[in-house]
Amino acid sequence: MAQPAAPHRPRRPTATRPGRPVRTGRVVAMQPLPTQRLLLVYGLLSAGLLGLGARLAWLQVIDSHNLQSRARAIQTQSVAPIGKRRTIVDRNGRLVALDEERFTLWAHPRYFNFPGDDPQKVRRPEEVAERLAAVLAQPKEALLATMGGRRSGVKLQTDIDPETAKRLRQLNISGLDLEPYPQRVYPQGSLFANVVGFLNLERVPQAGLEQSRDSDLKRHETTLQMRRGADGTPLPEGIAAGSLYGDDLRLQLTLDARLQQVAQRALADQVKTWKAKRGAALVMDVRNGEMLALASVPTYDPNRFWSFKPGLFREWSVQDLYEPGSTFKPINLAIALQEKAIQPDGKVFDNGSLTIGGWPIFNHNRQGNGLIDFPTVLEASSNVAMVKAMSQVKRERFWTWLSTIGIDERPDTDLPGAVAGELKDRKTFVSHPIEPAVAAFGQGFSLTPLKLLQLHAMLANGGRLVSPHITRGLRSGDALAPTPGGGGLQVLDPKVTRIVMGWMESVVANSKSLGIHIPGYRIGGKTGTAQKAERGVYIPGALITSFVGHLPIDDPRYVVLVVVDEPKGGNTYGSTVAAPVARKIIDALVVLEKLPPSDPSAVTNTTAKASASPVQD
Repeated sequence: MAQPAAPHRPRRPTATRPGRPVRTGRVVAMQPLPTQRLLLVYGLLSAGLLGLGARLAWLQVIDSHNLQSRARAIQTQSVAPIGKRRTIVDRNGRLVALDEERFTLWAHPRYFNFPGDDPQKVRRPEEVAERLAAVLAQPKEALLATMGGRRSGVKLQTDIDPETAKRLRQLNISGLDLEPYPQRVYPQGSLFANVVGFLNLERVPQAGLEQSRDSDLKRHETTLQMRRGADGTPLPEGIAAGSLYGDDLRLQLTLDARLQQVAQRALADQVKTWKAKRGAALVMDVRNGEMLALASVPTYDPNRFWSFKPGLFREWSVQDLYEPGSTFKPINLAIALQEKAIQPDGKVFDNGSLTIGGWPIFNHNRQGNGLIDFPTVLEASSNVAMVKAMSQVKRERFWTWLSTIGIDERPDTDLPGAVAGELKDRKTFVSHPIEPAVAAFGQGFSLTPLKLLQLHAMLANGGRLVSPHITRGLRSGDALAPTPGGGGLQVLDPKVTRIVMGWMESVVANSKSLGIHIPGYRIGGKTGTAQKAERGVYIPGALITSFVGHLPIDDPRYVVLVVVDEPKGGNTYGSTVAAPVARKIIDALVVLEKLPPSDPSAVTNTTAKASASPVQD
C-alpha cells in the first residue's frame, strides 16, 4: 500500500552580508556597493589630484623665484677677488711697486697618484717627496717631516715663484694643490721706501703712499659669479659683461729714480763720513711743485721690512720740525723788501754783537763785518746785520708775513704724514723783542725741510706758493702724464724775488770754497748751520747743517735742499757737510734734465783748458 507524500516545506533563506556572494546553486552573483561608498572613493581621488595641482601651481607660480635662486646657488660658483693692487711707477715709467703672483703648495697624501697609475692606487709619501725635492730645492727628509704622517691639508712651502710653480704642475702628481696669491714687490729696494712704504705679511698697508693712497691702489675687484653646467663647464650667460677684465691703471710718481739714486748715495756717503744721525735731500720743480727726488738716510728695504726698526718707516723730512737757521735769511730779506723796510742797494752796519731785551746776539765767528750791503749779509751770514735789517719791519707785520707764508700750517701736499710748523702766537711775538730778533736769522720757530723747500721755491718762481707733491695721479697702461703747468698763490712781488735770487747767486759766485760753482751755469745758494733744539731747549753741541740751491738763476726751474742732522767732529758747517751732497745732485740734475748753460762760452773755455791740461795720477 502506497505511503502518502510528505508535505513540502520551503527552505529558510540564508542571511547574507552586502557585497558577499550568494550561492545559488552553481552561479555566484555580486551585490552592488552602496552609492555613498563610491562617492567617498571618488572624492578622495579628486582631492589628491587637486592637491597635486595646487602644489604644482605653487611651485611653478608662487615659489618659482625661490626655487630658481636655490638652483642658481647650486649651479653658480663664486670666485672671490685675491686683492691685487695697482702698480706704482716713477716719472719715467720705471717700476717702483707691483704685485707678483706667488703660490703656496698644499699636499694631500691620501690622494697621491702618479700619471699612468691605476686611479685607485695611492703612492707613498716617500715616493712623492723624492720627486718634489729636486723642484723645491729641499731635502726629501725635510718634506717628509713636514707631512708628518698627516693625510690631507699639509702646507709644504709658500712664496713659490711662477717658474717653480710651472715645474710643479709638469709633475702631474695628484694630491698636490697650488694656491695662488699676490705678493707686493719693490724692485727698487730701499730707493723709494721712505715715500712709498710697504704692505705687511697680511697685505695691510703700513706706511707711505701704500697707506695714504690705499683706496687708489686697490683695484676695484668684485666677487665673480660664474654659472657652470652639469659637467662643470663655465656658461657664458652666467658672466656679466666686463667681469673678466681688470683695469690697468698705475700710480705715477713725480720722482725720478735716477736722480733719487744719486741723491741717496751722495747723502749716505756724507752721513757716514760725518757720523751724522740722519740726512735728507729734496729736489723740487719750482714751476709746479713736482718733487724729482726725496731721499732719506738711513732707510730700509720694504721687501724685508721685518728686519728693520719701525722708526725708519717714517719720512722725517716731512714730519719732524727743526729751526732752519741761516737758510731762512733770504726769505726774511724778501719780506723786508716787500714791506719796503729795506732798499735793494741799502747797507747795514755789522758790529759783531748786540743785546736785545737783555739777550746777547752775535755772529757765528763773533766778529763784525762793518758797513755791508745785503749780498754780503748773505755771504757772511751775519746774524747781527739780519737783526738790524728786520728791525725795520714792524713786529706785527713780521708776524703776519710768517703766518701768511704758512709757517704754522700744514703744507698742501700729497706727501703722507706732513705736519705744520710751530710759530709763537702774535701776542708773544710782538710783546717780546727777542722773538722777532731771533726769527730774523731763522731761530725761535720751527718747520719741516719740506716747508723750507716750498718757501725757497716761492723765491725762485716769482713769489708763488706752489704745493709740493710726489704723485701725478692714475694713468692707464704705458701712458705717462705730461708735466703740468704752474699755479699757486701769488704771495711776493716777482721783482722782489728776482732781487733776492741775485743776492743768492753772489753767495755761490763769491765763495769758491763752497764748491757749488759750475762754469757756464748761474746757481744761487745759501748755507745754514743751526743749533738743534728739543722741547724748547738747545742741545749742547748738536747742530743741523743744511744747504739750499737754485738753478738756473736766469730762468729758475729747480731748488735743491740738503739737511744733515747732528754731524760729528770739527768744522761741521753747511758748507762742509751739506753743500757737497747738493753739488753732486746739481751735477746729475743738469745732465738728466738737459739744462742748457746760461753762458755756453764759459763751458767751452773750461772744456778747452781741461783738455789742454796734462793728466795727473
